[in-house]
Amino acid sequence: MKMAKTLLIHNTQTEIEAGKILCLGRNYAEHVKEMNAKATEDPVIFFKPTSSLIRNGDPIYYPPISRNMHHEVELVIIIGKAGKKIHKSDAYDHVLGYAVGLDMTLRDIQAKAKKEGLPWTIAKGFDCSAPVSDIIPKEKISDPGSLKLTCKVNGELRQSSSTGKMIMKTDDIIEYISSIFMLEPGDLIFTGTPEGVGPVSTGDIIEAEMEGYIKTSHKILAGA
Repeated sequence: MKMAKTLLIHNTQTEIEAGKILCLGRNYAEHVKEMNAKATEDPVIFFKPTSSLIRNGDPIYYPPISRNMHHEVELVIIIGKAGKKIHKSDAYDHVLGYAVGLDMTLRDIQAKAKKEGLPWTIAKGFDCSAPVSDIIPKEKISDPGSLKLTCKVNGELRQSSSTGKMIMKTDDIIEYISSIFMLEPGDLIFTGTPEGVGPVSTGDIIEAEMEGYIKTSHKILAGA
């Protein structure tokens, strides 16, 4: 099983060592509704281990502990400059670039954890659960708040939305997370998924795209 320790800057040979992976939940109102969840006053934050990270073309292995793995397309922020307690007005000074990613989720495992009041670690952090595209440098994206994100499974469009619908915007996300955690170069921030999440099966081809910029494609294989 191949794990990624680095990410590539698009159209270059420059590799960036990946740091910690921080993720937001419930950052799109329509996704909150489709999950029959409640909006929270403070953002929902969780981690994925670095062993969850894979790059474009790498397979996603379906864990045998689950019968209901879902796709969740997301904008990913890549940190380029370390900072703690970053004010939102300075947030973009700390951004290296952006990517499109998938927060693969074992929905049945997550549902059981929610019911029992337990952490989501297994449901969200299993191996290959964080596919991420190459990095688009921030200078090439004028407005990270107006990017179209799509997810297709076997060519069928499943998710299509804009980062303009995020409840917490990119600069607010960086300000909030850095008030709790030191952000370091190579850190990844998954910013939440829009509505349209759904199941995938062994043999499926899943494609996540930041339209006009970059995409990442993966085949689902049976896990050992």
